[in-house]
Amino acid sequence: MANILVTGGGGFLGRHIVNLLLERGDSVSIFNRSTHKDLEDRGVTCFTGDLREYDSVRKAVEGKDTVFHVAAKAGVWGPIKDYYGINCTGSENILNACKEFGVKKLIYTSSPSVAFGTEAIENGDESLPYPDAYLTSYPETKAKAEKLILSANSENLLTCALRPHLIWGPGDNHLIPRVLETARSGKLMQVGDGSNLVDITYVENGAKAHIQAEEALKLGSPVAGQAYFIGDQKPVNLWQWINDLLKAAGVTPVTKSISYKKAKTAGAILECIYKVLPLSGEPRMTRFVAAQLAKSHYFSHDKAKEHFGFDPQIDNEEGMKRTLAWLKEG
Repeated sequence: MANILVTGGGGFLGRHIVNLLLERGDSVSIFNRSTHKDLEDRGVTCFTGDLREYDSVRKAVEGKDTVFHVAAKAGVWGPIKDYYGINCTGSENILNACKEFGVKKLIYTSSPSVAFGTEAIENGDESLPYPDAYLTSYPETKAKAEKLILSANSENLLTCALRPHLIWGPGDNHLIPRVLETARSGKLMQVGDGSNLVDITYVENGAKAHIQAEEALKLGSPVAGQAYFIGDQKPVNLWQWINDLLKAAGVTPVTKSISYKKAKTAGAILECIYKVLPLSGEPRMTRFVAAQLAKSHYFSHDKAKEHFGFDPQIDNEEGMKRTLAWLKEG
């Protein structure tokens, strides 16, 4: 039985990783900003604190064999200092605490956006370079943290990074609620010609990949020091998938559209306005959002399959069925 810490273990993906670890019989702790009584009732130890504060981090990491670092600040807009503190300083604190207390394994939840600049990616693999510049702070800070953690791989601390793309499923508190809210308000608009393909990751598939990577992460294994793209069995047509979701949820499908060029221009203008005035919240459109909604971005998962047997078991049809059932319950 291993003694394991999951940062962000009370969150969407983190909870599913915790579930699998408990099923395996491990002693599990989580590190979050707040406590989660439902997890405590299942025997999970809850540490509360801020990733940017080393004393809080080291208390949670002490005595652990393995750390899954899932927690992060996600988003498409905001000053880099807000993202840097949690995603970079926080990851550095986790890494330093792992070294201080002799943790054996560190599995980092990264993002495919670390490889996304402005061009479409079709069946890209892990040889893709980090772009020279990013359109927003989230991928930039995630890339910095990923490079830091992978470069720290050693005989004493084995590290790897997983890049699950667009995590979805029951319990989703970001992607699906945001799509539904925007559509219901009449503000959702197709960007581009609607032909773009994207990877999505059903949350249980993503969690299972983390466990498989951790189990394969051993001294001398090919997993050590490596990053992996993670997604479902095949990419989906983004706008068809969105409209299928909307129809099934009883929401009017998207009918309005805008070209990528116009959306990108509008995003650039709105970004300037929000920075200069400055305005609170986030712009309705940004250059990053325009690119994500209009361009293809899907990846090969061959490396994950070869190195640790990644084979997503829940397909889009079954995932959608489970997600719709959850939405109806809510």
